[in-house]
Amino acid sequence: MNDAGDALEPHELRAWMAFLAAGHLVDHEIERQLKRDGGLSHAEFEVLVKLRSAPERRLRMSDLAREVMVSKSRLTYQVTQLERAGFVKRSGCATDRRSVWAELTDDGAAALDRVRPGHRRVVRETLIDVLTPAEIELLGDALSRVADRLRGR
Repeated sequence: MNDAGDALEPHELRAWMAFLAAGHLVDHEIERQLKRDGGLSHAEFEVLVKLRSAPERRLRMSDLAREVMVSKSRLTYQVTQLERAGFVKRSGCATDRRSVWAELTDDGAAALDRVRPGHRRVVRETLIDVLTPAEIELLGDALSRVADRLRGR
C-alpha cells in the first residue's frame, strides 16, 4: 500500500478512473430520466425520497441537509424549487423558532410515484444488470466502507 502522498499504482488509477467514469455516466442517465419523466433534478429527487420515508413525510431542514448530504444553502435552493412546483411546503417549528420543516405534499408524492419506475429501470440497466450478484455484494460492501469512513470525519 502506498503512503498518502505517493502516486497511484496503475491498478489503483484504473479503479479510480473507472469509478469516476461510471459514477458520472450513471448519474447523467438518471438525471436525463428524471428530467424527462418528471422535470426533476437528481438532487430534487433525493429530497423527495428522503421526505417520503420520514415520519409524517417531513424533516427539519438541517436534518434533511444531512440526509441528502448537501450544504444548507444548496438544500434551501432545492427546496425552494420544489416548493414552487408544489411538491414541498415549508413551515416553522413550534418548539424551535430557528428550525424550519420541509414537508412532502401530495403533489410531491405523486411526482415521486411518476418518476420512480423509470428511475429503478435506469439503475437496473446501467448498474445492477451489468454486475454479477457477487460483484453487487462486493461493490455495496466496498462503497459502504468508503462512505462510513468519510462520514466519520
